[in-house]
Amino acid sequence: MLFIHGDIEMRLLSKRQLKELVLYSPQHIARLEQAGKFPLRVILGPNRVGWIESEVLDWLQKRMDRREAPDRHS
Repeated sequence: MLFIHGDIEMRLLSKRQLKELVLYSPQHIARLEQAGKFPLRVILGPNRVGWIESEVLDWLQKRMDRREAPDRHS
């Protein structure tokens, strides 16, 4: 789902798209959200939610940056 607000394009990811992108179960994603460790969902309706793609991609990038850091602990 794509939204355009002024000059800003914002894409929302469905649960299925999110799961394919981050490879976590919906339950684990919910736990991360509740702990403040994952971008919050946007409630679109009684049975529909989405995640802002740019926020999820930023979250993934931070994890990739940590992976590449020289002081990473195993």
